[in-house]
Amino acid sequence: MVLEVIKAILFGIVEGITEWLPISSTGHLILVEQFLKFKEVSPEFWDMFQVVIQFGAILAVVILYFKKIWPFTKEKEKAIKQTGILSYFNKDIMSLWGKILVGCVPAAVIGLLFDDVFEALFYNPFCIAIALIVFGIAFIVIENWNKNRKSKKETSSQITYKDALIIGVFQLLAAIFPGTSRSGATIIGGLLIGLSRPNAAEFTFYLAIPTMLGASLLKLVKFGFAFTGIE
Repeated sequence: MVLEVIKAILFGIVEGITEWLPISSTGHLILVEQFLKFKEVSPEFWDMFQVVIQFGAILAVVILYFKKIWPFTKEKEKAIKQTGILSYFNKDIMSLWGKILVGCVPAAVIGLLFDDVFEALFYNPFCIAIALIVFGIAFIVIENWNKNRKSKKETSSQITYKDALIIGVFQLLAAIFPGTSRSGATIIGGLLIGLSRPNAAEFTFYLAIPTMLGASLLKLVKFGFAFTGIE
């Protein structure tokens, strides 16, 4: 039992590092699992664990960007309206949350419909290795193409709903192919449509909050709550 807990801690360290880099955290968890397999849990638990563990890392985003994503305000000039319930909501932050939710739509729809299909087809070391190589090359190519371009959108307020949807489509790549970094894919999508690198990275982390919350809840519901003691 102690050994299983140590393995879980090691998986947490891998997740904690890879979640903040434009490399696939899911892909790296699956690759590490080839060497550190859980012995006392079911395969279904592992499928759930490798997703839910990522939400722990994403909670750091909530703390890090709390002031930028907290939608309530006491300053009436920043509110949606001066009176009524809408006077408690910051109009700019509510607009940002609208864009975040729009960006999550592609992954939510496709994930709900085809999650089991993608898992059966692509969640294996061979596909992950191919995705890591292909995406690494794509990052180099796009970075070289983008380095001399001047970004048009430096702040999240400049992101349109269309931009958010396009970035959401790039996020979908990571939902389909483990080994494709979710943050890397969305940053590339942002760069291609004119966002600055800091703006693209920041919006990527915002997107992760509802995306990973939704994915974690989906996996928990599919697994059920019949946990063993070690699980």
